[in-house]
Amino acid sequence: AERRAHHAKMQSMTHEERVAHRQEKQAEFEKYIDSVILSHNFEFNPQTVQMLPAGSMQFLSNPNYTMTLWRSTLDVCLPYWVGYVPPYRYVLLNTVTPNLGTITTRQTEEGWTVTFRANLYATDNYDFTLDINSRFGGATLTISNVWYNPVQYTGTITRVY
Repeated sequence: AERRAHHAKMQSMTHEERVAHRQEKQAEFEKYIDSVILSHNFEFNPQTVQMLPAGSMQFLSNPNYTMTLWRSTLDVCLPYWVGYVPPYRYVLLNTVTPNLGTITTRQTEEGWTVTFRANLYATDNYDFTLDINSRFGGATLTISNVWYNPVQYTGTITRVY
């Protein structure tokens, strides 16, 4: 019913009104993404994963794969590849790290870059770099450490309450 009302409203608008309405919606969306990033309470939902520099891209549809930042806690469940030479081993980064420490949020031309270092599994530091495009709502997450090739994910950002 809501969708039908929306279509009826759009049909009764002039072309100029529809364009202005979409511009308004776009500005609202960009403001929403900005506020989500600045809150540091969000979830990254990956749709692809690829080992850099030249691994094949895999599509992800598993809803359990997420990275959540919430109140300085990192909750991560993502596929990851380890190893120094092929064949690389697939592992699941599946852990919670409280008290992340410094989270750097920097505005870019496209939107935002959020970076932080997390100590996962007691001995290994992992660097997380999240590049968010405020206009498109998409995000790229790169996880790297000193031992293995970086792994990159593309996906979307949603607010966590």
